[in-house]
Amino acid sequence: MSKRIAIVGAGPAGLMAAEVLSQQHYDVHVYEQKPSAARKFLMAGKTGLNISHAEPVEQFIQRYDQAEWLAPWVKRWDAAWIQEWMQDLGIEPYIGSSGRVFPTEMKAAPLLRAWLKRLVEQGVQFHYRHQVTQLKQNQLELLDLKTDEPRTELFDAIILACGAVSWSKLGSDGQWQAWLQTEEIEPFQASNAGVEYPWSRFMQPIFGQPLKRVAAWVEDSDKTMGDIVISYYGLESGLIYKQGRGLREQVKRGQPMQLYLDLFPDQNAAQLAHKLQPSKKQSLSNVWRKAGLEGAKAALVRELVPKNIWQDAEHLAQQIKQLMVPLQGFRPIEEAISCAGGVKRDVLTEHLQLKSNPYVFLCGEMLDWDAPTGGYLLTACMATGRAAGKGVAAYLSDSA
Repeated sequence: MSKRIAIVGAGPAGLMAAEVLSQQHYDVHVYEQKPSAARKFLMAGKTGLNISHAEPVEQFIQRYDQAEWLAPWVKRWDAAWIQEWMQDLGIEPYIGSSGRVFPTEMKAAPLLRAWLKRLVEQGVQFHYRHQVTQLKQNQLELLDLKTDEPRTELFDAIILACGAVSWSKLGSDGQWQAWLQTEEIEPFQASNAGVEYPWSRFMQPIFGQPLKRVAAWVEDSDKTMGDIVISYYGLESGLIYKQGRGLREQVKRGQPMQLYLDLFPDQNAAQLAHKLQPSKKQSLSNVWRKAGLEGAKAALVRELVPKNIWQDAEHLAQQIKQLMVPLQGFRPIEEAISCAGGVKRDVLTEHLQLKSNPYVFLCGEMLDWDAPTGGYLLTACMATGRAAGKGVAAYLSDSA
């Protein structure tokens, strides 16, 4: 009789684990509390499914805070592998000018439909609207949300692919934390999230406007270039997300949360100061405008730079080239694209098996790793899902 395996969560990590195990003819059951699979995956694909990134793999790996841990899996199932996998599903990949990998159609739904169809053909059984209420050794207590009927089932192995704690309405509600020991989990923090600053009322007309082509950094980190949107609560954009790890480190060390911006990274301070020299014939606003300091950038300078140096061109240029924004924190974790924190590396074996319960394996965003947006999150979810599937197959083979 074929060994029974439960996978809790029908996101990319869980589906990849199911793919690995169904190809080896195990009896695979996927439990998902929502009415359909991979809702966060579909949400991510609404504006174009960025599934991976085609940069060199050694550079790719360094995007992760747990690079050494993830490296064996991400190198094995990298962007090139993902593109081949997409083609096997009948979905053509496309590499954008930034190196990001997308489906040619840009949408997530066609890829997901093809993926689910193949899994069903391989014998994977999906149980939607089924909530796991408790996990004990190799036993799951389940609640059928359609009928409100509870039941208990036994499995030869269980893979948890339940996600982290952001976007809970899409299924990642973090209830699984009650099934593990507190000391096995690094507390979750918002990642790839906006940051907060208490703007004065004079900034209100600027809300929603971008700071175009600026550089950002935290303390001694490398500068990164991009755009930032001024939001009613603070700052938001992929450029901000890239600074998240450094900002969290500041908080961890008990330091003030400080972000630095260079509003004119293509000019040095001397060049900028020359353009900002006050003129008796022109208003200050006109001098700034001709120097390129207008709109959102001018508003930010007025908000953060003391008024008594606005007409001191050299001092003002220095401030603009290294504008410190004292932040109050991240947006709530519920709004974050992803989370830092999760199940710790040292409570798992090299095959992602839980040391305190050998029947259980974990993968995806449940694990304690973090990365910026740009395809890195999905790549690691899929890679760790495959790794957990391989781990289960090895475990069942050894115990046969």
